[in-house]
Amino acid sequence: MGSLEGSTTTPHTDLSIDEYLRERLMPVEGAIPHIPGIEMYGNSVPVGMVGGDLFEYINFQQRYDVDARIRQALKLSKEFLEPLQPGAPPRNSVDAHVEWLRSRPDYRSEMEAEYRVARSSEQVRVAEVLPELNSTAGVLLVDAQGHGLISAKIASTVHDTFHAFMLSELDLHGSTTPELFENINLRLALSVTARNALGIEREHAREIATMLYGEVHPYGYFRFVNFGHPPPLVFSAEYRKFVELDKDRMVQFLALGLQIPADHPDRKRYFSMQFRPRPANSSDVAEITLMSPGDILFLYTDGVYDGSDDEERQHLEAVMREHYRKSARDICNALLDHATKDDDHLRQIGEVERIDDKTVFIIKRG
Repeated sequence: MGSLEGSTTTPHTDLSIDEYLRERLMPVEGAIPHIPGIEMYGNSVPVGMVGGDLFEYINFQQRYDVDARIRQALKLSKEFLEPLQPGAPPRNSVDAHVEWLRSRPDYRSEMEAEYRVARSSEQVRVAEVLPELNSTAGVLLVDAQGHGLISAKIASTVHDTFHAFMLSELDLHGSTTPELFENINLRLALSVTARNALGIEREHAREIATMLYGEVHPYGYFRFVNFGHPPPLVFSAEYRKFVELDKDRMVQFLALGLQIPADHPDRKRYFSMQFRPRPANSSDVAEITLMSPGDILFLYTDGVYDGSDDEERQHLEAVMREHYRKSARDICNALLDHATKDDDHLRQIGEVERIDDKTVFIIKRG
């Protein structure tokens, strides 16, 4: 599965559900962002018509009108400061809150002025942060448990939730924040009410998916959050091998929906394997820098590599060593070809159930 920005040339009413998902979930090369000093390319190979892997290029410049958002933020920053004329209806959330303030017995006029200044400054900050999107690209990888239509549904739920929350994030902050990912995490958590109403066992009702979301900045700076996903690998063009990363800095939460922060107000309404001590914050955002031209960041799903098999890591390193001078597209395809050859062996020995969806995403510093 790939980007949900797929072709829509064929009428959806003429397609079966799996054909519809296949068409809609395939990656679109026209969405590949152009970031200075960076080449990127990804692809997926599902087990069947569709699968549980999803990756997407988040092309901020293409998806959002950054300049219009900046103008809107600056307009709001001025509007928030302007007192509402007597008898006029509220123009925005600030006016509505001020109206509530005035209804309280402890209201003082300076409260309104202070509140308007604070909310105005928030929008000024948004306007200052938004231009960074012009030189930033997002990368979203999701791997839903299993493969087939149900897994495709789970992956697309994560995708749609991500983009819905992204709209709010850009309005409120001008960028993504850890709160976005905590909300996605809660979206996939198992509701106590739903479990009881449906009368199903909790282990059979969970929608489990791993997720890695990162943002690529010019010349190879990558910041990401990781919910249960295999960690990235970095191939050094100079040393022609994978380099060891500082694992203490590679924060990894459990898969989406499995662990809720202990202080979340709805924590008792969901099943959690254990309560996380606190919500995700900026310290949980990991960072990787591609130090030299030709260095490669390799993102993948566990159908390609589960992150723990040393022998398979050596095989992938050999493939990378053979192709690292080539384009990101060629490197991606070589790694996928290698991974799918293992499927032929599994078919020959009658272990088809071990075949999984495969996704590779390559970010190469130019």
